[in-house]
Amino acid sequence: MAFTATVLSWAILEYGDQMKVVDQLEPAQNSLKWITDYLINAHPTDNVLYIQVGNPKVDHSCWTRPEDMTERRPLTQVNTSAPGTEVAAETAAALAAASLVFKTTDPTYSSSLLKHAVQLFIFADKYRESYSISIPEVQTYYNSTGYGDELLWAASWLYHATGIMRVLLSRVSFFGSKDVSDSLKKYKISAEAVMCNLLPKSPSATSSRTHSGLIWVSEWDALQHPVASAFLAVVYSDYMLSSRTAKIWCGGDIFTPQDLREFAISQADYVLGNNPMKMSYLVGYGDKYPQYVHHRGASIPADEKPGCKEGFTWLDSDEPNPNIAMGALVGGPFLNESYVDLRNNSMQGEPTTYNSAVIVALLSGLVTTSSVVRSFA
Repeated sequence: MAFTATVLSWAILEYGDQMKVVDQLEPAQNSLKWITDYLINAHPTDNVLYIQVGNPKVDHSCWTRPEDMTERRPLTQVNTSAPGTEVAAETAAALAAASLVFKTTDPTYSSSLLKHAVQLFIFADKYRESYSISIPEVQTYYNSTGYGDELLWAASWLYHATGIMRVLLSRVSFFGSKDVSDSLKKYKISAEAVMCNLLPKSPSATSSRTHSGLIWVSEWDALQHPVASAFLAVVYSDYMLSSRTAKIWCGGDIFTPQDLREFAISQADYVLGNNPMKMSYLVGYGDKYPQYVHHRGASIPADEKPGCKEGFTWLDSDEPNPNIAMGALVGGPFLNESYVDLRNNSMQGEPTTYNSAVIVALLSGLVTTSSVVRSFA
């Protein structure tokens, strides 16, 4: 949820003007504030952050709408005795980024967000430990591979929020002062290497793609990676345009901002239906989209209120979902580009909030044919 808020904030900051053109800026800001209100409440004191509501094992044995659940929902927190650097740092990043979103429209709220962000970053940095080591029971569902990236992510957002990730930090090289340090310039070099990896005609292009050209990393929630990659490509393309950077070099070949944009469009087109299944993976968009989304609220009729066990009747039903999870981005296709539309197929059919954030970010960046980044340059 914190990552969702960070990416949604980034999208608003870069492309808020384009969201406004299609009357989506206010809904995006409202969605963001819903999350950040929650995250503030989850941070009652400097060194305490509530990171989970419920028990994953218990919750997975219950199929009913979350708002109808009456079972025990225990709280899990990180603190000085059981630190969680990555989750505290990610939350710091979310609140720092959101503070920029609300800086003009609600300066009091923005200041509160930034205060919590700083406290959480100090906590994350001072008490360095992976939360899945401090709290072993989360490893089965939400294991962590390390906290270095989250610390850097949080530090970079705090840099932008106070004035004091590779593509995000490359922004400093494009738009920062002329005496940008050599270490920050390295992030621009790294970011260019990432772009060269994504561009299909680059000498260093990754071969990890489907036959139709979709970036491929994992069969679980496959679309999160190409959609996020496409968003980064759009952002980097616009950074180049805004800074009058005409080209990047990939090996001996030259590529332009338009090349990056075309790659991003190819990934978006695939998600929205230009794929072998001729299916939109964005629920509610187009004539053909998943009908059996792995989603409790979508699968249970509005006039039903089953208990935990009774709810599995709806999970196992052969009928399409009675409710459309409008705007949900499902996990997506397998490497062979097939998709099995079954409610029990959580690998392909489960939507996530962080998928929603990256698709909002990508599509917002593609509202117009080209963009000049103005929001917080």
